[in-house]
Amino acid sequence: MQLSEAAQPVFARHETFHPRYGWFRKAYVAASRDPYVFASEDAPVRLGVGKNMVRSIRFWGLAAKVVTETPDPEAASNRKPNIVVPTRFGEALFGDGGWDPWMEDPGTLWLLHWRMLAQPCRLPVWWLALCDFNAVEFELEDLNRTVMTQLRAVPDWKEPSESAVQKDLSAFMRTYAPTTRVGRETLDDAADCPLRELRLVGRSEATGAHRYKLGPKPTLASAVAAHAVLDWIARIGLTGQTITLERIAAERGSPASVFKLSATDLTAALTPAVEASDSLDLATPTGVPQLSWKGNPSAVAAELMSEHFGVAPADPVAGLRGDEPSGYVSETADSNEPEDALTRLDTLQQKRNPRRRR
Repeated sequence: MQLSEAAQPVFARHETFHPRYGWFRKAYVAASRDPYVFASEDAPVRLGVGKNMVRSIRFWGLAAKVVTETPDPEAASNRKPNIVVPTRFGEALFGDGGWDPWMEDPGTLWLLHWRMLAQPCRLPVWWLALCDFNAVEFELEDLNRTVMTQLRAVPDWKEPSESAVQKDLSAFMRTYAPTTRVGRETLDDAADCPLRELRLVGRSEATGAHRYKLGPKPTLASAVAAHAVLDWIARIGLTGQTITLERIAAERGSPASVFKLSATDLTAALTPAVEASDSLDLATPTGVPQLSWKGNPSAVAAELMSEHFGVAPADPVAGLRGDEPSGYVSETADSNEPEDALTRLDTLQQKRNPRRRR
């Protein structure tokens, strides 16, 4: 898959903030209660953050596909500004009775990581860094140079500024790589990104360079890996009912490239989910392992998550349909819960997950 097929030409929209604890849920809850909240003048007060953080929370919610933009149905026909509403995926994950509203299951982090890189991706620099950069060990300057070269080669895309690309790469590294305290960075700044727990980027003990961590991922649940593969199959519109694992591993933008798994790693990751499902099968009829499924891959993907989390969402949540508006309004919107509850989401989550405050 080419970058122009996988991603949108969006750069440095995160206001230099990486995604923080609670922000994905905060974006969902805010949009559930008021689709106009991110454009309102009092949004900083209502969300309990600075103005730039309001825009960043909105961006990360859109990037992870837990919320989406849609034209305002109440606006004049000649001018329909966008509002922000939950997606079907966002509702399934964070809604009342959702899969994992407080992000207590490590699989949720892998789900959000996958959705941020899944087509259509709002993080083209991240997509290139994970899916199109072949080096295992690297210095940030090398990664920056390679990414800029790739972006200049994309037809019909306006070349982004180097500063915008550098901001995206900085956010990428702060999201996934271990940090060291620099300048005025606080301890909270260095410990507040949940996706670091995926341990996708580390440091080489021999050279000190950054290093992608290839191979099996202990916290990647088999059902989540299988869900991501089927979600990807639905998004690319693959016809038929089978695909070889070698193809998945070789395709840029596939879960194998996003999770840094080889074909062998992918086989091991998928096997438990396949063995537990009546809708999936792994076979080697020609000596090459291939995955097959019964029915619609989106439906099978949703079924896997419902079984993993023990909750069945009402709407489709996989493939491009999962990115569509849910038409859902949380009960929180009509409750007497105080407005500043949104500002407490991060604290409440951390109380439920003390292991994430290390």
